[in-house]
Amino acid sequence: MTHKHHPRQPHAPSLAPDPKEPAAVAPPPEAAAPEAPPPEASEIDVWKDRHLRLAAEYDNFRKRTAKERAEVWARAQAELVSRLADALDDLSRFAHIDPGAIDSKTLHDGVDLVERKVWKELESAGVTRIDQVGVPFDPNVHEAVTTQPAAKPEQDHTVGQVVQPGYKMRDTLLRPARVVVLTWQGQ
Repeated sequence: MTHKHHPRQPHAPSLAPDPKEPAAVAPPPEAAAPEAPPPEASEIDVWKDRHLRLAAEYDNFRKRTAKERAEVWARAQAELVSRLADALDDLSRFAHIDPGAIDSKTLHDGVDLVERKVWKELESAGVTRIDQVGVPFDPNVHEAVTTQPAAKPEQDHTVGQVVQPGYKMRDTLLRPARVVVLTWQGQ
């Protein structure tokens, strides 16, 4: 009988515990340390939480200030209308007078009184009228409708006529004055 020589294969480890070796004892549950997240991860979570809280606070602030701004604007409009209420009442009385019961002079004086009342309240609110003639043309407050020849060289680029007055409220232009601009033709 011939023996064939087989190379020796290494012995594969057995999955069953070896009865010759003492059994491995697992550490008690108290001794097993839970896996803590790396410190970077907890710091990222803290920053994310801060960011989300700040974003929510900013959004609440933005909404609150928008609401407050709208309320202030509504109160300001209501205050202006209440200031004009007396003048509006006077205007309404004049509009409903029987034309046969009043002369034109009294009607004219009444309308003039109402206009002065309205302007008194508008001026106290900071409204000014832009309707001066002879002033230099300023494209920031004037809108040129047309031009006319100037009689003298010093009238060049000045307002010769106001077609429609403009209005400002403090530093804010509400409507530019529509004007005729004088230009020197060099005669």
